[in-house]
Amino acid sequence: MEKALGGRKLLEMVSVIRGTLKTASSAPVSIAVTGDSGNGMSSFINALRGIGHEENDSAPTGVVRTTQVPTHYFYPHFPNVVLWDLPGTGAATQSLENYLEEMQFSQYDLFIIIASEQFSMTLVKLAKTIQGLGKRFYIVWTKLDRDLSTSALLEERLLKNIRDNIRETLQKEGVCEPNIFLVSSFDPLLHGFPELRVTLHRDISDIRYHGPLENLSHTYEKAINDEVTTCREKISSKSFDTLGIQNADDLEESLTAYHLLFGVDDESLQQMAQSMGKPTEEYRAIMKSWDLYTVLRGDWPLSFMNCNTVSCLYSILSYIPLLGDFIFNSLRKWKHRRLLEIVSKDTKAILKKILTDSII
Repeated sequence: MEKALGGRKLLEMVSVIRGTLKTASSAPVSIAVTGDSGNGMSSFINALRGIGHEENDSAPTGVVRTTQVPTHYFYPHFPNVVLWDLPGTGAATQSLENYLEEMQFSQYDLFIIIASEQFSMTLVKLAKTIQGLGKRFYIVWTKLDRDLSTSALLEERLLKNIRDNIRETLQKEGVCEPNIFLVSSFDPLLHGFPELRVTLHRDISDIRYHGPLENLSHTYEKAINDEVTTCREKISSKSFDTLGIQNADDLEESLTAYHLLFGVDDESLQQMAQSMGKPTEEYRAIMKSWDLYTVLRGDWPLSFMNCNTVSCLYSILSYIPLLGDFIFNSLRKWKHRRLLEIVSKDTKAILKKILTDSII
């Protein structure tokens, strides 16, 4: 990417971004399903995977503890995603601290905490630990069918009570409110299951793309900032010809030169938009430096410095020995730095849009 930016080649940058994100799209993601023993973690995993308890690859279920060691299952709706059925708290060890150590929580990308009947302090501590690791987690209340059949409350009131109880319990311990889903493993098409699947698929994509996007963003930000630093040095030394500028007082010529310098000129944008399958106007629309009129309309200090009155003042000052030359050159450098900053910000905005469009 640094090489492509240095060569002012947007097309090559698109290729780098697409290649990186294509690799990221198949990166493995590990999801841990945990909770108190007896809350129905294995049944939930089977329901999420869309398979019955009797199938060969299903997670074993029962009224007694069935999961003694972490067991992995593949998630058929999403490639390279592994669901880990962890032993319930208290099943493998005597203390929560030992449980967290033995289950190696740091190796998982996302957690689903299963609860039913009550939201225990053990689950609160699990949530607090996961939050401390900086990982995403959901609270999934299972066995909703049983709650609905035994409660005298209306369904809407019961669901609200369950949610409020979970929120309040977490808030008391300083845990930020996570996504909460109320489901029945016997009805994976009803209640909160569809919303859970949508959220899960979105977060899996976010987890996969987060690191690569940060790296790509950091790379182009650094490369552009380095180019700006180099340009500012040339402006300070009045080496405008090395920037492709013959008349440094002609802002329109200077703008065209800076567009070419950063690879956001009209021809490059057209080629890049075509490769992305997007109209060029989508990228032009986010540019504040598309033409000189757009620049001056959006930047009042530069517009003021470029008005006729100030231009006349420049001419008068130029006749004052030493002081006039100093002021004249200082204002010229200021205008170029301002123009350079606007074009560099546009370049970053375009690259950010390319990243977003590549994921979509």
